[in-house]
Amino acid sequence: MSLRYLLQRLSTLLLVLFGVSVVAFSIQPLVPGSPARVRLGVQATEENVRILEEQMGLNRPLPVQYADWVGGIVLRGDFGDSLITRTSITDEIVRRLPATLALAGVALLIGLLIALPLGITSALKPGGKRDLSASVVSQIGVSIPDFWMGILLILLFAETLGWLPSSGYEPISEGFFAWGRHVLLPALTAGLISGSIMTRFVRSALLEVLGMDYVRTARAKGVGPRKVLTKHVLRNAAISIVTIIGLQMATLLSSVVVVEIIFAWPGLGSLALTSTLQRDYPVLQAALLMAAVAFTVINLLTDLSYVLLDPSIEYA
Repeated sequence: MSLRYLLQRLSTLLLVLFGVSVVAFSIQPLVPGSPARVRLGVQATEENVRILEEQMGLNRPLPVQYADWVGGIVLRGDFGDSLITRTSITDEIVRRLPATLALAGVALLIGLLIALPLGITSALKPGGKRDLSASVVSQIGVSIPDFWMGILLILLFAETLGWLPSSGYEPISEGFFAWGRHVLLPALTAGLISGSIMTRFVRSALLEVLGMDYVRTARAKGVGPRKVLTKHVLRNAAISIVTIIGLQMATLLSSVVVVEIIFAWPGLGSLALTSTLQRDYPVLQAALLMAAVAFTVINLLTDLSYVLLDPSIEYA
């Protein structure tokens, strides 16, 4: 991998983040209502609202507000203060980010435990009973909305069986067992859907490789099915599989809002929703920007991992 290519990708990443920051900041004038009125209540007079907006700096031109916002992030790593709570947004993100990362990571692990066995089984005997069963299971998983999946899992494991808590969060520092009991249901909700999506991609990637000439040649030479699978099929389908894994991880990090709300999970998704309802623009902008950072960084790492999977790939 050349240094030039790496610098090009980093430049592209910065341009994407710049574009996302502009879009995120542009939300402010589009959202109806004023955070000053939300803070003062519906009985506040227009004069009081105007005075508070001046104190918050909302009466300044948008380019000036944007320059101050980006400057604080780039130079000091400071997203500013919440307009409603007046607390540091950076501290709030640092506090909530581990919860979102844990949820997305466990959900991805559950998705892989579903997708890899089902996808491999389906690809090895396409059109068979196992392939049909895997297709039905994945189709059901894709069709059920995440909020409905979460409700079903709560009714089964929390209300009926009483095995797991229906909501809440425990940091891993309080004990792995307590943390695991709280993370399992929301991660299972997101993981079942993610696993259903990845099953289709794993199956398609393996079927494509299984149809290659070198696989048929290996089989004709008497190479066993297991060796063909491990030495030829999985190795050559790894890039396609890693691509969908990276995309799913990025998607999970930026789209677990519904799951976090259902299970009262204190992550970035619930923070973004709360800030939207309160017209807390800086918090919403910071949450959107963090989601964009996660998405672009994971995509970059996924792209760079291709060299490790296939050394013959060269980036000019």
